[in-house]
Amino acid sequence: MDKKKFNIDDSIVSLEQINDLLNDLKIGLTDAAFNKIENCRNYLDEKMSVSEDLYYGINTGFGYLQNVKIDKSQLETLQENLIKSHACGMGDEVPSAIVKIMMALKIKSLSYGNSGVQKVTVQRLIDMYNNDVLPVVYTQGSLGASGDLSPLSHMCLPLIGLGEVYFKGEKKSSVDVLTQLKWEKISLQSKEGLALINGTQFMSAYGVYALLKSKKLLKWANIISAISFDGFDGVLFPFNENIHAVRSHAGQVAVATEMRSLLKGSEIANQKKSQVQDPYSFRCIPQVHGASWDAFHYVESVFLKEINSVTDNPNIFPEQDLIISGGNFHGQPLALALDFLSIAMSEIANISERRTYQLISGLRNLPPFLVKNSGLNSGFMIPQYTAAGIVSENKQLCTPSSVDSIPSSINQEDHVSMGANGAVKCKRVVDNVEKVLAIELLTAVQAIEFRRPLKTSEQLEKIIVSYRDIISFNDADRIMHDDMMKSVQFLYNHPL
Repeated sequence: MDKKKFNIDDSIVSLEQINDLLNDLKIGLTDAAFNKIENCRNYLDEKMSVSEDLYYGINTGFGYLQNVKIDKSQLETLQENLIKSHACGMGDEVPSAIVKIMMALKIKSLSYGNSGVQKVTVQRLIDMYNNDVLPVVYTQGSLGASGDLSPLSHMCLPLIGLGEVYFKGEKKSSVDVLTQLKWEKISLQSKEGLALINGTQFMSAYGVYALLKSKKLLKWANIISAISFDGFDGVLFPFNENIHAVRSHAGQVAVATEMRSLLKGSEIANQKKSQVQDPYSFRCIPQVHGASWDAFHYVESVFLKEINSVTDNPNIFPEQDLIISGGNFHGQPLALALDFLSIAMSEIANISERRTYQLISGLRNLPPFLVKNSGLNSGFMIPQYTAAGIVSENKQLCTPSSVDSIPSSINQEDHVSMGANGAVKCKRVVDNVEKVLAIELLTAVQAIEFRRPLKTSEQLEKIIVSYRDIISFNDADRIMHDDMMKSVQFLYNHPL
């Protein structure tokens, strides 16, 4: 892959490549992809010039209005009306990183040449992406079926000179930015509006973002739990490979292996213990973290399939002379997977908060709340409260969105996935997990100091040294919010 530009075609795009796109990588299409787009468009133009048949959304109305024939002279107006009328978003603005992923995934879906769009339309999306012309999109409005109609409409309004965008750090009207960049608005042709706003790119973008963040947090969860383990003076036996060989879930085996590696050479772990067993939050780290890893890999497989697919409707197959209306826009695979990821990641925070609680409880020769002169000092009492509150919020957020469906369009669209709600919730859950892990890390590193002069493993000591560069030992009460936020930034910025 060119280090400065990522050219999209029908090759499989990985999550890692999407992550690269967020690091100022430019985007483009290969000549082969542009040729497929052009061939499909030419086929559609020819078909519409000679056929009087009705094709959904091409020369008909939408949804319940599917049987209303639209005159050929009004097809461009039909497509513009579609985008304008469907831009009904409300709520918070979608973060810019997720908007960029949405745009990239829409370009990817259009690149297969089954959507009937013009080359100029796709090129404009590419130009917007590469010049950081980022549409203002809202979190509320999609039912997760018929495509993410409302958020994708907001994303595409700038193509026709409407809506708002962020450009050079400022929110501006699209028409002003088009004028500034000397770009003409796109004259949408038949089918184009539907191709642009049918699709699962809102759900997919949120899911990809959540997966990328989750992958890093799952790695951090093992590292932080290992520091907590030594802070609590835990027993190593539960990580023995023989235990996991007889219950060989892949995630469990992998986490147990990682825990043995992280704690290898630890003076604290290898000293004689007075206890026979540890609480489940320490003893069952491989089983709990491992289950979340397995869930992560399943959800990742669903999203990899989705982002490398065509999800608008109808689909056009020039080689077979077919225009077929179907339901690839339905978000059910994503809705179920997003709920699963939310639950799996919530459990990482759940067990993390329990380890934090054990560390501040005055057990294993640790002072209550991990502070000298407790009573005068409250120490680490209230960070655990915050973690508990966040964990409780996550439990509420993990009520599945995918179990709900509300009919729309006079019952033509009578079952929807609600995956868009699940996607927004999933991001919030994952962001919350980061906070809870940051609180555990803050607590665990403090606990380690009470094990001195013994050291943990060389690998963990390096992380602790880096952590102490930004957060010092707490020997008396101070504003813990500041330390907690620095801990969050440490997780975000520290390379793994």
